[in-house]
Amino acid sequence: MKLELSKNALTLLKKRYLLEGESPEELFRRVAKAVASVEKRYGGDSVATEEEFFRIMAGLEFLPNSPTLMNAGATGQLSACFVLPIDDSLDSIFTTLKNAVMIHHSGGGVGFNFSNIRPKGDLIKTTNGFASGPLNFLKVYDSATEVVKQGGKRSGANMAVLDYDHPDILEFTNAKQKGGLSNFNISIALSDSFMRKVIADSSYWLVNPHDDKRVCRVKARKIFNQIAKRAWENGDPGVIFIDEVNRKHPLNDYVSSTNPCGEQPLLDYESCNLGSINLAKMVINKTINWARLDYVARLAVRFLDNVIDVNKFPLTKIKELTLLNRKIGLGVMGFADLLFQLKVPYDSKKALKIADKIMKFINSKARSESALLGKKKGSFPNLKYSKFKRKHMRNATVTTIAPTGSISLIADCSPSIEPLFALTFMRKMLDDSFMLEVNKYFKKAAKINGVSINEVSKKGSIQKVRASKELKRVFKTALDIKPEWHVKMQAAFQKHVDNAISKTVNMPNKATIKDVAEVIMLAYKLKCKGITVYRYGSKPEQVLTLSCKGECD
Repeated sequence: MKLELSKNALTLLKKRYLLEGESPEELFRRVAKAVASVEKRYGGDSVATEEEFFRIMAGLEFLPNSPTLMNAGATGQLSACFVLPIDDSLDSIFTTLKNAVMIHHSGGGVGFNFSNIRPKGDLIKTTNGFASGPLNFLKVYDSATEVVKQGGKRSGANMAVLDYDHPDILEFTNAKQKGGLSNFNISIALSDSFMRKVIADSSYWLVNPHDDKRVCRVKARKIFNQIAKRAWENGDPGVIFIDEVNRKHPLNDYVSSTNPCGEQPLLDYESCNLGSINLAKMVINKTINWARLDYVARLAVRFLDNVIDVNKFPLTKIKELTLLNRKIGLGVMGFADLLFQLKVPYDSKKALKIADKIMKFINSKARSESALLGKKKGSFPNLKYSKFKRKHMRNATVTTIAPTGSISLIADCSPSIEPLFALTFMRKMLDDSFMLEVNKYFKKAAKINGVSINEVSKKGSIQKVRASKELKRVFKTALDIKPEWHVKMQAAFQKHVDNAISKTVNMPNKATIKDVAEVIMLAYKLKCKGITVYRYGSKPEQVLTLSCKGECD
């Protein structure tokens, strides 16, 4: 079959994914063959499966996470997401750091919860010294990550989580106030109890994790407002609604952290491999092709489950826990492009209904396929300790919505479930060069309707140029959409996603701290598992910019 790759996709593949002398077609064939090889172990037809895997990747209907594309059939591990534990001892802190460096070097990203570390200034009786606190160790982790790229091909990515009742909560919340920690996203784990206290404007105790002693009482709203203020300043911290995460977690063990972008809550030493269906390819004659979506979803589950079996795990403990639970994360990309084709505005009730229907369908088909695989290949060993009542289930989780930054560029589609950042924009690449991107559905509509792409690029939005009401209604971008619609869309998908969702609420530069606080509160009330906001222009450098140098037509 003929590959239809955009110029930008080819550029990215050459820079980061292709082995020496390898073509894009050979890359997809290499990955398909490696992942399909598992079928022999279970008496299946690996040749036929390889062809099926190849076709959905080469047709850009489905792509796995970057480590799988880079390493399957070559060297290195294939998973994107990991979580490691940190206990209150130097041995634990630095053993975990060593393990994290190994994971980064193999191409993965790591999440940590720093809440077990005693607060800064706490007396250490064995040495009569004083504790450094979570933030100082976080800085050590960041420095180590700086010198080890993920798989030698991209900067290391981490998530640092701190619980809301840790005595160093304010210092941690302010961690990025003066810059730095560029290799970390940071999030605050908020409980239902904390959020109720914010609403009631009441106080709660900060507790020393070393001895469980109460340290002091603070106003919940003070902490909440500080989180909103810092997020308004530079996008960090995000928040994780930790009780909602654990309420929906299919296993009885407690989850305390997520992968670097927040979409994959994991137990300590767990890993997860992700992949995404390109919804832009699931439209035919301006209607959703449900039969094709069914086929691709089921095949993608088989693909992701096979990845677990062919994976080369960076640590023995990670291999053990991953095989016990066999978590996978099938998600979507190209949702905004699907809406463009259906001529449905992102900020509409109709779009929310479409999101609900699509994700319910995918999750149902993925779960059904996992049950069939469980019956044929064996269920995940911890099934008996899970909340499932079924006899057969191959995977503890089946769905996740990841940010799909790189793979959506390869697939030439809008990322994840995000509205398009802009109809035309400049993307900063790893070598500091910029890549022009123009949405193909908008480009076609602009040409038919006589709208200047160059003018739209200069203005930053079609809403600011002369165009029909219909075009302006359909081709809204992230900053054209009110923040509450971002949250409503995330909640619509979250209802039918096992794990969590990486979604950024893009806000205009003029947004206030109060606006940010209201978004966080709405996300809690709508039962999202977490939320991240970004106020445009709040960082001196950002990956996506609206301006276009030169002609864009």
